[in-house]
Amino acid sequence: MTNNLHKVLISFYLTIIVAAVVILIYYGNSYYRLPLEQRSFHPDYDILKPTGLIGHGLGIIGTFLILTGLFGYMARKRLKIFSNLGMLSNWLEAHIFLCSLGTVFVLFHTTFKFGGLISLGFWSLAIVWLSGVVGRFLYINIPRNIHGREFTLSELQQLKADLDKELFDKYKIKFSQVNASRFSQIKLKLISEKIPRKEFYKVRKLLRKERILIWRIHRLARLRNLFKHWHVIHLPFALIMLIIMTIHVGIALYFGYFWILS
Repeated sequence: MTNNLHKVLISFYLTIIVAAVVILIYYGNSYYRLPLEQRSFHPDYDILKPTGLIGHGLGIIGTFLILTGLFGYMARKRLKIFSNLGMLSNWLEAHIFLCSLGTVFVLFHTTFKFGGLISLGFWSLAIVWLSGVVGRFLYINIPRNIHGREFTLSELQQLKADLDKELFDKYKIKFSQVNASRFSQIKLKLISEKIPRKEFYKVRKLLRKERILIWRIHRLARLRNLFKHWHVIHLPFALIMLIIMTIHVGIALYFGYFWILS
């Protein structure tokens, strides 16, 4: 997937999530703002309450999205049969999107009413979501190849050496000499070397790429250590969330709440 296509996909994901939030707030704002004891008098109470047509549907769809995002990503990451099915980073983006959208739906399913076991389940979900955002930041800052495997330190140093060579062979630029320079100063050097102006953007891109790579090399050990400890927070709360979600669904089915089949 090209960088531009990836940006379009991320924008699409964000648009869907924001649109869902805006639509749900617009449609049910007057209901959600009422005190709990007054909600039963609202004209849309029967469809927006957690067991109502819309409220219950949001819970079911949200749960389905979360489970799909969770187990789909786990399958791609851990099962060899799926190892060649797309880039792992794209699966991670889809995982975050589905779980984020599912969390939004589950939040509106609760009608912002938390209590007892459901409260523990929801806050576990919130912690999983927040820790997932942090995990994504750590993940994307640990350099990987196109298949998702982490680069070793020696591989990163070789990548840096290749960038140094490309900058010098094509543009007569030594990164160590221009690292702290403004790009306007670098432009003067390029002009003096009779480098066409159409190449300036490529030079800027290479310089930025090398600066990011150096930052990652210097912080590689720390990022890996943080990512290892990140699982200590993310995974246990994800397990708690799944257990409580299973109990909640089981109780709903036991009492005959089958959504549109009720």
